Amino acid sequence: MAWIQIRIHANKDSADQLSDLLLDVGCPSVTFMDASNNPVYEPKPGEVILWPDTLVIGLFDAAHDMDVVVACLKANSDSELTYKIEQLEDKDWEREWMDNFHPIKFGERLWICPSWRDIPEPDAVNVLLDPGLAFGTGTHATTSLCLKWLERQDLTGKTVVDFGCGSGILGIAAIKLGAERVIGIDIDPQALAASKDNAGRNGVADKLEVYLPENQPEFSADIVVANILAQPLRELHEIILAFLKPGGEIAMSGILEEQAQSVADVYAPHISLDSIAQEGEWTRVSGRKNIT
Repeated sequence: MAWIQIRIHANKDSADQLSDLLLDVGCPSVTFMDASNNPVYEPKPGEVILWPDTLVIGLFDAAHDMDVVVACLKANSDSELTYKIEQLEDKDWEREWMDNFHPIKFGERLWICPSWRDIPEPDAVNVLLDPGLAFGTGTHATTSLCLKWLERQDLTGKTVVDFGCGSGILGIAAIKLGAERVIGIDIDPQALAASKDNAGRNGVADKLEVYLPENQPEFSADIVVANILAQPLRELHEIILAFLKPGGEIAMSGILEEQAQSVADVYAPHISLDSIAQEGEWTRVSGRKNIT
């Protein structure tokens, strides 16, 4: 079963309210986490103490309408809402995941290799990956769909935007496949750190730049990849399209089968769309930006 989660930045006063709102809109599981490494000492019996900076994490079935969730939170929250919606890896247990994460081949020449395993084909295009706390290993169908698309592109000398870069897997693969410059953008500082760490591990740190959205530079790219989710792909389509040069190529994933057409419809006025690709219940929407 596919899952997505929403992570909301809160404080000790707003966390309970946000938790109740999530439960009201059908969230089966809510978790509180420390957002700033603040210690909380042992509470008295029956006492619940939350951190000054708290992450409220709600888990949903991936088919759940997250537009409804966000609208409810915004309408009923007493403070400004800062949140991130993301798909979850198929494996949630770190040890099991490490034991079962083997090198994976995408297309004819691209391998994604865990940093703790041997490289099967030293002469192939190999990306050494340790995702850390960020999403993106290649095991998830959404990442696989984007990697297979990238492997087929002529990236020589190109500039690429990895929108929602996570572990950096797509951007680093693009560099290994010939891209000259990659700009990774993510709202999660842990994702930016993971991307830079993996770029260093692959010897391409000089070609990868990472930014929070508020710090991103203005530029035009030849290629855009965005492996996020259907809702932000729709909501942020103007921002995403602004990165892409006329005639440039774009690939988007994190989109369930039943959501694919709604994403395609938003981009169709600006993009000459390819056929929608699918792996399991996940899809990829891609195409070329119109020149006029």
